[in-house]
Formats: sequence, C-alpha cells, structure tokens
Amino acid sequence: MIKQAVILAAGESSRLWPLNKRHKSLTKVLGKPLIFYTLEGLKRSGVSEVIIVQGSEKYIEEELGKYELGINIRYVVQPKPKGMGDALWQAKNLLKDRFLVLNAERVDIDEIIEKLEIKNQESKILLVGQHTNSPELYGILKIKGDRALSIVEKPERGSEPSNVKVVGVYLLNPTFFDYYQKVEKGQYDFEKALSSYMKKDEVKFVFLRKPEKESPSLKYPWHLLRMKRYLLDRFLEEKIDKTASILKNVIIEGKVHIGSNTKIYENAVIKGPCYIGDNCTIGNNSLVREYTNLEDNVLVGANSEITRSIFQEGTHVHSGFIGDSILGRGCRMGAGMVTANIRIDRKEIKTSISNEKIKTGLNSLGCVLGENTKTGVNCSFMPGILIGSNCIVGPSSVVMGNIEDNTIFRTDFKEIRKLKNEGRKLET
Repeated sequence: MIKQAVILAAGESSRLWPLNKRHKSLTKVLGKPLIFYTLEGLKRSGVSEVIIVQGSEKYIEEELGKYELGINIRYVVQPKPKGMGDALWQAKNLLKDRFLVLNAERVDIDEIIEKLEIKNQESKILLVGQHTNSPELYGILKIKGDRALSIVEKPERGSEPSNVKVVGVYLLNPTFFDYYQKVEKGQYDFEKALSSYMKKDEVKFVFLRKPEKESPSLKYPWHLLRMKRYLLDRFLEEKIDKTASILKNVIIEGKVHIGSNTKIYENAVIKGPCYIGDNCTIGNNSLVREYTNLEDNVLVGANSEITRSIFQEGTHVHSGFIGDSILGRGCRMGAGMVTANIRIDRKEIKTSISNEKIKTGLNSLGCVLGENTKTGVNCSFMPGILIGSNCIVGPSSVVMGNIEDNTIFRTDFKEIRKLKNEGRKLET
C-alpha cells in the first residue's frame, strides 16, 4: 500500500488566468477548496502522510487550517515557481520509500490509486495515462505495450508519439532524484528526468478509465466547469438547512443543497443538481438550474437565470442571464447582465490566453471573471470571454474580447459607428 504522497501546489497557475490570484486548487466547489477533495481521496486510499509543496505566500496552509482533515500533513515551501521538478526537490529529504506525486486539484485520486494498486509491485516507477483528443495541450507518452519510453511535452498536432497523455499522477521512488540531479534545469526538467530514467530502467503505465470519460484535469479556467460537474455528481448531498428561509411558491426540484441562513424569495425555482452555500440570497422569480454552484454569501437578484455556472464567495448579480460561466470572489454585476454562451453558428468556442488562440472543445461557454470585477447595467459578454480581476466594465458595454487585470473598459459606440460608416470590419 502507498503510504506517502507529495502534492504540488506552488505553481503560479498562469494558464488559469483570470482565476489565478491564488493557487488554482483553492477554487471552491461544494463549499470546499479542490485540494480538500484530493486530500480526502488520499485518506480513503490509505495514504497516511502527505507533503504539500506550497508557494512562499502559504495560502494553502492558511486555507487548510480551517478544516479537520484527519491526515498527517507536512508543508514545505518552493520559494520561486521553477517548475515541477524543483517543487518535488523541496520534499526530497522527507521521502523514505516509494511515493506518489500528484497535482493539488487531483480530485479523483482515489479512483486513480485503485488502478495503481493493481500494478504497483511490478515497476519501480509507474505513470498514469489516458487517451486525449487534444495532445497539443499535454505531456504525451511514447509507449510500447504497457511501457512508457519517453514523454514529449505539448507536441505539435500531427507529430505526437501517441494519443496517451500523462494524467499528472506518478508513483516514484527516491532513485528518481539521482536522474533529476543530472538533467539540465528548466521548466520541463521533471519530464526530462523521467525520460532519462526510462532509457535505463523499466517504467510502466496504466490506463485510466475509458477514452470517452476523460479524467477531470484543470489546465484552463473552463476546465473548472467539467470538474464542478464531476464533484456535484459524486459528492452533492441533498439538504435544506433548518435555518434556511424558503418563502411562498418556491419550487425546488432534483438534488439540491441549500446552506444555513440562506433566503429564497417568492416564486424562485431551483432545479438540481445545484449547490447553494451559506448566507446566500435568491431573489423573486429567479431560476437557478442544473449544475450551478453558488458559494457562501452569493446574491442572485430578482428575475435572474443562472445555469451550469460557478460563483465564488461574495459575488452579487442584480439580474440577467448567466450560463456556463465562472465568476471569481467578490464580483458585482449590474442589472441586465447577459452572457452569450453559444455561438450563432453553434461551432466550437475559442478563446485566447497570452495572445494564443485556444480551442476550448466546448460548444457552450459563457465568460470567466476574475476577483472583484464590477459591471454597470446592461452589459453583454460574447462566448468564451475572459475578464481579469479588479476590472470595471461600464454600462451598456458589449464585450467582444478579453480584458486584462485592473482595467476600466467601456464600449465606444461612436468609434463603432465610425467603423461601420467607413465600411471597416469590426474585430471580434
């Protein structure tokens, strides 16, 4: 049985912008941070000691201090985010025998360990692989039978050695560090060390799940929507707290959790599966429907419709439609906010991160807002738009492109009319 695990939680989570003010594993679903579910999964699998590598801000240690976890945790700090290999090196002196290495948001780790236990006596090092339709986003294995021969990081489409991605769970032993010391240090030195190990000793891998059921990973912000669905399907408890106030003609259907001191006003409709946290307010005639997750202190104003979305703590929405979207902590949305979540032509939604055009693999995706962003009344957002933290979006704005952190944005309708009069194409 595997007894030790190293959780890597020190990265900058840059690809999760605009939700990366803190480590991505601190995003909350069902009232708890993602790393909580990872720790629970390790505990269920018999892991008795966890070493968490965190950043110098120690946000992970601060957040987890709020919970009774029932598992021995030791914290180490990676002073600067120098990659996965350097993060693991910080835990080197605490590792005794074979150990797991995993990402902090690996919420299905207990299901993965079941697969590892089948083969963990057959190989000193064991990887987890899974088929993917997007090899350009992941580390891809070159394989022969059940052996891993090398890892190619983010290969160009068409040049990938297989369609098997590395899931981000590794069963290693301390001899790995002998190989790590010898490779050139850089962003992918962990993968280089593994590939070097593969040339001299046998490394096996196991397949996880079936290809059509891809394990919920968290690379880009919209991946949170799939992870949220996984967690609601698996862990949502049907409950209406005795302190909650449910007023006249409220309809509650399906599996729904309503937290303490939450108030749901007249004629609202809640259609599960849904999670509504503590001290929330759902206004008159509002519709909150399937796979919506509202954290504590969220306000949904009268006549709103919310579907398949995630609201972090303290977010307020006056009225409007929000679908397939993610709103960070402390956002304030003016009346009449509308998120378009489907293209007119119904094609796949694309977005951009760091000037790189990214295919989301989704046909339904609204917008993603960072922390403490505010909008005026009657704002509209096109599908796949990302808006940074601490932004202000002026009233009646039509947002057709990403907005960086700390930006004041307002649609210039005079400029739009000028472009149209000149017959120039409007960029989207």
